[in-house]
Amino acid sequence: MPSTTINPTRQELNRLKNRLRTSIRGHKLLKDKRDELMKQFMDVVRENRALRKRVEEGLMKAHGAFTVAAALMSPEMLEQSLLYPKQSVELDMTFQNIMSVDVPQYQFRTSSQDPGEVYPYGFAQTSGELDDAVDALSRVLTDMLRLAEIEKTSQLLAEEIEKTRRRVNALEYVKIPEMQANIKYITMKLDENERSNTIRLMKVKDMILKEAIQEKREETAQAIEAFGGKAPRQV
Repeated sequence: MPSTTINPTRQELNRLKNRLRTSIRGHKLLKDKRDELMKQFMDVVRENRALRKRVEEGLMKAHGAFTVAAALMSPEMLEQSLLYPKQSVELDMTFQNIMSVDVPQYQFRTSSQDPGEVYPYGFAQTSGELDDAVDALSRVLTDMLRLAEIEKTSQLLAEEIEKTRRRVNALEYVKIPEMQANIKYITMKLDENERSNTIRLMKVKDMILKEAIQEKREETAQAIEAFGGKAPRQV
């Protein structure tokens, strides 16, 4: 439906045509962006599913070993064994741009490269199951960080997909049809005005022609009378 406040002029028509061309190009670009975002999102979701399964298996293994260790060791000894860790972890976060979306990337490094530093206790008073639990947690740490990165990425991509989808729908179902309707309305109004002007010009032309014929007849009649003749009867 055309806007009721639109000004039906050729300048407005040209402006709307330019806006329509720009909107159509923008609509295509946004659709391409949405499709590429969906592809990236599906890749992330597949990786997230596989990684989550691996993390859950690692955590279940660590939990099982820790449960056995807790049953074999006294609570005081277990708490004392894990109270002062030997190794610290530093986490760095950078960003990667995916289709105008800045997604996080995590990198971590440990204070020591010695694998034995992961155990913050001596082996004399602890059980082998506690070693298994700590080792399992150490091995799953990288996957846990990657899982956090992927889940945040999938959240940001989903939000951008939704925003892009709303923009595509607004152009496709609201803005572009409205501009097309306005262009059609202005074109009809301009054609109607042009026909009206043509009809008025034809009427004016007929009136001028009739006046010219009448003046010619009057001049002819005056010329005949001047020479003493009779003017021809007008029909």
